[in-house]
Amino acid sequence: MNSRQRRGVILLLLSVVCAIGAFAGVLSVMNDAKSKVGPEVTAYQLRTDVQPYTPLATSQFEKIKMPKRWLSPNAVTDLAHIQGKTAVTTLRQGSLLQSDMIVDQPALRPGQQEVAIMVDAATGVAGKITPGSTVNVYATFPGRHEGDPAQSKIIVTDARVLDVGRIAALDPNADYRDRKPSEAVPITFALDATDAQRVTYAESFAQRVRLALVAPGGDTDVSAKDRTYELANDK
Repeated sequence: MNSRQRRGVILLLLSVVCAIGAFAGVLSVMNDAKSKVGPEVTAYQLRTDVQPYTPLATSQFEKIKMPKRWLSPNAVTDLAHIQGKTAVTTLRQGSLLQSDMIVDQPALRPGQQEVAIMVDAATGVAGKITPGSTVNVYATFPGRHEGDPAQSKIIVTDARVLDVGRIAALDPNADYRDRKPSEAVPITFALDATDAQRVTYAESFAQRVRLALVAPGGDTDVSAKDRTYELANDK
């Protein structure tokens, strides 16, 4: 090997060493940056503006990835947390969703009030009705005068259940005129003033109060002729 060849080999080796050094330097910078940034996590940002007190839906947000260390502790990382929530203020497009931006939807709408009545634990609820259910309220009344037929009436339709209490044993020494059950469940409704009076009247004077669960999206409208039932008129 002559001197020119030796110089070529030496230059080649120097180039390889420099390339290895440069690659090691790039890896070191990348590892240092990665160690400073940390792992990435899921977050959500607004697709569009959302007005205050608007119920939230998953379609209003888009998923993004960002370093965990840059995410605030109150950032929402699971859209399951928006169920039953509304915007507490105007949410701007592109903003990251934070837990302090949302609140629970109000239980009562304007003009509504909470009304609780005791319902027969065995026949009125039967373990199927839960908070958030929509029900029709039926009541059975005796005839107004002796010999008049008993009637079953739909007194309230589309009643929203706010809470279902625990089964309670009624006082066996109280005067229930032999028409009240031995166990009952307190059911709390969100009703307007007229419907609140109807269910209160039924609890006080009906022989039985029964709740009929309405399927989600079902038609709760009942015509006037179908709101009262008498066996004698059944054809």
